[in-house]
Amino acid sequence: QVHLVESGGGLVQPGESLTLSCVASGFAFNVNPMSWYRQSPGKERELVGTITSTSGAVTYADSVLGRFAISRTNGENTVTLQMNNLKPEDTATYYCYADFQNTWGQGTQVTVSS
Repeated sequence: QVHLVESGGGLVQPGESLTLSCVASGFAFNVNPMSWYRQSPGKERELVGTITSTSGAVTYADSVLGRFAISRTNGENTVTLQMNNLKPEDTATYYCYADFQNTWGQGTQVTVSS
């Protein structure tokens, strides 16, 4: 059974950093592109970024470019979202997504507030 578990969310102040992790199981993680999405109340879920399975190349949404970084450790079935210089508008529930599996994690809440 495909399973994704996110962790690392919390409450931080503007300008601070936070690292989210997603641990995958039940599928061939090393050949599956992985994405992070986020959703704020009243807004549609938006793509934060995607990391490929082979080269590890990453694409980012313009809103996080230069502040967020996605990486993966295939040997540990883990994908990480490093978030720096957080802004109040980054407040959202963040979801891990396995692209070929069409599977979502349960989400982890990130709140940026002074």
